[in-house]
Amino acid sequence: MSVYQDVIIAGFGGQGVMLMGNLLAVSAMHSGLHVTYIPVYGPEMRGGTANCTVVISDQEVGSPIVKSPGTLIAMNRPSMEKFQPRVKKGGTVVFNASQVEPGLADSSRLQARGVKANDIANDLGNPRLANMVALGAYVETTGIVSLQTVKDSLAQVIPERYHNLLPQNAQALEAGAGGIE
Repeated sequence: MSVYQDVIIAGFGGQGVMLMGNLLAVSAMHSGLHVTYIPVYGPEMRGGTANCTVVISDQEVGSPIVKSPGTLIAMNRPSMEKFQPRVKKGGTVVFNASQVEPGLADSSRLQARGVKANDIANDLGNPRLANMVALGAYVETTGIVSLQTVKDSLAQVIPERYHNLLPQNAQALEAGAGGIE
């Protein structure tokens, strides 16, 4: 069976969107898959909607450009409104239900899964972990890579000066996988 998944990960600049994409890409590489990762930098980074695209396949990836992704991770309402219409019919949207009202999810056209990423991160004692909560929910929903592989890849993606936070990040991934509404 062929493996192919493309995802747009979007949110406000500063929500850890690029880290999520990078971690997903590295995890897929550790799983023996081909990957492209394209971050969008620029004036959007602080406060606007920042996004990145990850394409994962068991074949070489022909183009890293994705107009109509099969999946979306939306960390906030503006990102949901901007990118959800582009997701292919029958695709999957994982959204941060702490910042996106569930009624905004197009459940008639898409598989929509909410996770209260900010609330769960706050309960874990670190609001900056919302991105890991959302990524855990995405991995659990799609099964594109194992949650264990993502946890094992954390040390390669998170700068060494923050390695003391690796256990918290792993816990946030697990909480997200178990926190899907």
